[in-house]
Amino acid sequence: MSLDPQRLAPMANAIRALSMDAVQAANSGHPGMPMGMADVATVLWSKYLKFDPAAPKWPDRDRFVLSAGHGSMLIYSLLHLSGYASPTMEDIRNFRQLGSVCAGHPENFLIPGVECTTGPLGQGLAMAVGMAMAERHLNAVFGDGLVDHRTWVVAGDGCLMEGINHEAIGLAGHLKLGRMVVLWDDNRITIDGDTDLSTSEDIAARYEATGWHVTSCDGHDFADIARAIDEAVADERPSLVACRTIIGKGAPNKQGGHNVHGAPLGGDEIAAAREYLGWDAAPFEVPEAILSDWRTTGERGASAHAEWNSRLAAAPDAQEFSRRMAGDLPDGEQAAAAFDAWLGESQKVATRKASELALGVLTPLVPEMVGGSADLTGSNNTKTKATPPFSADDYSGRYVYYGIREFGMAAAMNGMALHGGIIPYGGTFLVFSDYCRNAVRLSALQHQRVVYVFTHDSIGLGEDGPTHQPVEHVMSLRMIPNLNVYRPADIIETAECWNLALQSRETPSVLALTRQNLPQLRSSGEMLSAKGAYRLQSAGAERKVVLVATGSEVELAVNVRAALEAQGIGADVVSMPCAELFLKQDAAYRADVLPHDTLKVSIEAGVTMGWERFTGTDGINIGIDSFGASAPAEVLFEHFGLTVDKIVPQITEKLA
Repeated sequence: MSLDPQRLAPMANAIRALSMDAVQAANSGHPGMPMGMADVATVLWSKYLKFDPAAPKWPDRDRFVLSAGHGSMLIYSLLHLSGYASPTMEDIRNFRQLGSVCAGHPENFLIPGVECTTGPLGQGLAMAVGMAMAERHLNAVFGDGLVDHRTWVVAGDGCLMEGINHEAIGLAGHLKLGRMVVLWDDNRITIDGDTDLSTSEDIAARYEATGWHVTSCDGHDFADIARAIDEAVADERPSLVACRTIIGKGAPNKQGGHNVHGAPLGGDEIAAAREYLGWDAAPFEVPEAILSDWRTTGERGASAHAEWNSRLAAAPDAQEFSRRMAGDLPDGEQAAAAFDAWLGESQKVATRKASELALGVLTPLVPEMVGGSADLTGSNNTKTKATPPFSADDYSGRYVYYGIREFGMAAAMNGMALHGGIIPYGGTFLVFSDYCRNAVRLSALQHQRVVYVFTHDSIGLGEDGPTHQPVEHVMSLRMIPNLNVYRPADIIETAECWNLALQSRETPSVLALTRQNLPQLRSSGEMLSAKGAYRLQSAGAERKVVLVATGSEVELAVNVRAALEAQGIGADVVSMPCAELFLKQDAAYRADVLPHDTLKVSIEAGVTMGWERFTGTDGINIGIDSFGASAPAEVLFEHFGLTVDKIVPQITEKLA
């Protein structure tokens, strides 16, 4: 499509009209950004973006990420106008209403053309880094014929201010992700007012310092926009295009001010904008000629898609490529046989080491697994012989050295998972999960198979002290919906938890793993961890107590049981590696594992809040409701009452 302003201007105005009308109808939303970036988006969609509206999940499409997710009417308008089946005009009419796919911020699980859920500023751009990494990796594995696309981002001032932006662009620059282009909506406005109220940094210089190519353009001059994008496409580095725009462009009395950022324009201003723009169509109507121009934007992509289909049909590795992109796991018999061999052994290892051993089995057999760590590889035990480094010199590598960028790592893993063809996993200390918590939440919200390897999971890490000893973290992570939090008790449970994590296509997983060695407690080959909790040991004497424990405290529960049984008190030991999976079991199973007529005792080296759900208010909750301390692990367990001698008297007193 040519860059004729007589053709493009009405197309851009269609975005402006839909955006202001939808926000007005909802009496809620952000019209300023989509109106300001309408010209840039029109050029991108018309000349550069590779997409096929009839196939929104075509693997080799360009990825478009609206990092400034508050301006969601931009993506909704673009998808509808260019011919995607969703959203419909009726959906747009119902913007921000219950049941409409046009949510206040774009949701990847509601509309196929939305690549990722955005709104928490900065994370869209950071996820796009992961998408660009995935594209380069799969290109290195399968070649240009099957994987050759770009990642485009529209980001606002807020996205560039957020701390995660520093982490994300540093990683992208270091990895030389030249297929990534960020279009910065440089309108110099935030909710509070002009950006000079809060910042005076040289953003272009910051990006250049991290290895990015930077250029700029007049965001309302179609030719200049194209000139800047051409520069970005030609450069081998990731690119930032500073698009100088006017927020709310087209609203004659409000454009350029912060009041147009996050509120409806109002009836009078919308009428004035229609006159200013020469837009005569009724609300939620687009003139046929303009709509026809928009529908032609997908023709280039449809042709490219047809050519790609021919290449895929002739490719010798088409089946493997399609398997990975579909998210299907390879045959698991070889891995199962390797894990079964462990049952006959008695390995006393930390669960972080057990995880490394499990990864040693899995990573050669599941080539789509791409690992990494936030500068704690030797502590997280996340690297295997099958995962050489992913780098600017070798994108075929399968291990990312993320540096001290926990938040950026988590967001990049979300992007890789969203791109498809990769199962990402990454490690840090559990206490530092706070740094990346919002990205973990987005993993769950977006239904992505991302695996978080969080090691050093309790006071058991010892001398590093309370700054590094997680206390509230496991329970707080359990609060996130659609997140499976695994805390395995030994090497067998660790292998099971890894298998369950890989099989969870729409649920991310956390593996909370120990620094200290734990004995092997299991010799059964049944996948007991899949139940979330199970009876590890049954009472010998008449059952009066059920000890429920996780992770390293399961060994303690076994020893407590032995002491109770020696006193004639029957006690079960229940291992609960995943509370979320246990709560999904039927009522009969849950009642069998946790009988109502017993004293239930939880034992976990963390906060006790939340355990009442399983023990009842008349149970006993053994844990740590304070910060830890600096000392050897065994001293700390004694100090905080996590020993047989401290726990048994509490139980016998309760039973008396």
